Amino acid sequence: QVQLVESGGGLVQAGGSLRLSCAASGRTFSSYAMGWFRQAPGKEREFVASISWNGRSTDYADSVKGRFTISRDNAKNTVYLQMNSLKPEDTAIYYCAATKRYYTVTSRLQNDYWGQGTQVTVSS
Repeated sequence: QVQLVESGGGLVQAGGSLRLSCAASGRTFSSYAMGWFRQAPGKEREFVASISWNGRSTDYADSVKGRFTISRDNAKNTVYLQMNSLKPEDTAIYYCAATKRYYTVTSRLQNDYWGQGTQVTVSS
């Protein structure tokens, strides 16, 4: 069992930056691939970024590539999402997720554990 808690969301102006954090419980965090997903009102939850258990591989949605960076610190049981050059269309609830079944993930269906989400709002 893994429990995930996101933090770092908030209100920023377009062009600004935020860093989201996802703190995980458990002693085997380093064996989990981690992902970030987001869901806007009226939309399905969509893939944003993921990182392998050892941090050597990452994947990004085309919509955030070059602007967002996912990273992890296994010693702190934490995964991060650095978001730069934010756009109003980035507004959503951001969720972190975890799985031991895949090296990296690109679909919400691949994940076994989810956090509660943190709101990111980007104003124009």
